[in-house]
Amino acid sequence: MSLPIYKNVQECRYDILSLGEVMLRLDPGEGRIHTARTFQAWEGGGEYNVARGLRRCFGLRAAVVTAFADNPVGRLLEDLIMQGGVDTSLIQWMPYDGIGRTLRNGLNFTERGFGIRGAKGCSDRGNTAVSQLKTGMIDWEYIFGTLGVRHFHTGGIFAALSDTTPEVVIEALTVAKKYGTVTSYDLNYRPSLWQSIGGKARAQEVNRQIAPLVDVMIGNEEDFTASLGFEVKGTDAELKTLPVEAFKNMIQQVVKTYPNFKVVATTLRTVKTATVNDWGAIAWSNGNFVRAIQRNGLEILDRVGGGDSFASGLIYGLMSYNDLEKAVNCGAAHGALAMTTPGDTSMALKSEVEKLMSGGNARVDR
Repeated sequence: MSLPIYKNVQECRYDILSLGEVMLRLDPGEGRIHTARTFQAWEGGGEYNVARGLRRCFGLRAAVVTAFADNPVGRLLEDLIMQGGVDTSLIQWMPYDGIGRTLRNGLNFTERGFGIRGAKGCSDRGNTAVSQLKTGMIDWEYIFGTLGVRHFHTGGIFAALSDTTPEVVIEALTVAKKYGTVTSYDLNYRPSLWQSIGGKARAQEVNRQIAPLVDVMIGNEEDFTASLGFEVKGTDAELKTLPVEAFKNMIQQVVKTYPNFKVVATTLRTVKTATVNDWGAIAWSNGNFVRAIQRNGLEILDRVGGGDSFASGLIYGLMSYNDLEKAVNCGAAHGALAMTTPGDTSMALKSEVEKLMSGGNARVDR
């Protein structure tokens, strides 16, 4: 099976469309959540971050499908999304009851960590507007059939928000496939999201229904184990080199079960401290594995969103280069750069990504 084939630019209004929750991130900067007196506000969300990265770094036409309670916090999120250049016309606005009894907008308190103190998040996202999306609420036929979309991205975070969001994912993916849109899905397993609704068993039930509709599957070995039920197999020597050999062995199992996968990819991260990681990536297509340039001892300012920026770089590479090795290197470079700035979303420039892909360093550009 070859790499994904994309629709012509002229046929589509959007190069990338993401479906997922967008939360208001409240960031205490160098401090801690529990002692903070001020917070900086950002927008962020696993699926949305991918569309925003493709718009701001790579210049593609991007939109997001999400839902907000129609109040000042929702309008702040809208404003932040517009600042990122992402089309907001497909956002679903829901009536606010004044106190958030029926629905609300999600908050995500995140501290970056430093050295031996790891990054820490505290989500306040129960009963959010987007978690209440149901099938039939969004006109996917209009979006994919009339407007046209080249690539559609969603993921396991959105699918875990409620009993109805997996059905929305399946509905969207089904229509996307009908109109020839390339689809991607980031498994992004989060135990905290699944623990109260059935844990790993429910995650596997949901993701096994979704997987047959996906062209580009993104996830590490933990994601494939927890979300799809695959086991890490290998010799003792191979398992000591996790995640590379374990990932290869697992993907060979995965693609036998899901022959529809055209690309499978993951970041390779070894956490030494909160601010120093070994960073790389690996991807599979058509029986072949390729690895990105390995960056050991990568210094990190804010790791949140690094995986999402990898995904957006990978997607850009697949769209633009039609070359798996270039695509995975684009993803790894973009993810590395995104972690050098604060906030969930990328502040990298395309020229910086291309420089890093070609082996460039951090010398001053004048």
